[in-house]
Amino acid sequence: MKRKKIVVLSGAGISQESGIRTFRDMGGLWEEFDVVDVATPQAWQRNPTLVNDFYNERRKQLLSCEPNSAHIGLAELENEYDVEIITQNVDDLHERAGSTKILHLHGELKKVRSSVDETLVYELDGWELKLGDKCEKGSLLRPHIVWFGEYVPAIEDAMKIVQKADVLVVIGTSLNVYPAAGLLNYIRKKTPVYLIDPEPVYVDSNVVFIKEKASKGVEILKAELKKLL
Repeated sequence: MKRKKIVVLSGAGISQESGIRTFRDMGGLWEEFDVVDVATPQAWQRNPTLVNDFYNERRKQLLSCEPNSAHIGLAELENEYDVEIITQNVDDLHERAGSTKILHLHGELKKVRSSVDETLVYELDGWELKLGDKCEKGSLLRPHIVWFGEYVPAIEDAMKIVQKADVLVVIGTSLNVYPAAGLLNYIRKKTPVYLIDPEPVYVDSNVVFIKEKASKGVEILKAELKKLL
């Protein structure tokens, strides 16, 4: 029998319990850096040293973090369901937890790419990208991150994945960042939607809201899925 397809849209909240600070936290990264100074193409052109140092520090932090029970719980769902994760996160915690189908919308922190050819992507050895390192075409390497104002290349693949969902699960994202927030418009009619977030979030009446942190929320989700499917 064909296994039911569960599509998970994950955001910063799922990695918060692993110690990765989120932009929307009080005292988080937004408080220390203006987005236009570290996460735009203009910032890279204006002050590549600042931008490079910012992402080096984030990589260093990631190396000290481990997947939490929410990441692990989603990976365990693959024992029973066809699970595909669309993540807004640039960390690799879903991979390290054991999930096998992951689409990164906003890039990957542990990878770098050519400044002139976005198809030239490289796995970074360690946490440090040295400013001045170049790709095989001789252009500067930059973080493999989709910055604000840049096109999201993976969004069309994400739309196709969402259209196939038997169940859509949204974890740890405020759904305020587009184009990712628009993915809910692509689910089939009457597709069950579960939203896990500890903070009050406006949800449509047909969305099941689990008001918990990601780790506890995924536990509750597992029980709900057994009843539903």
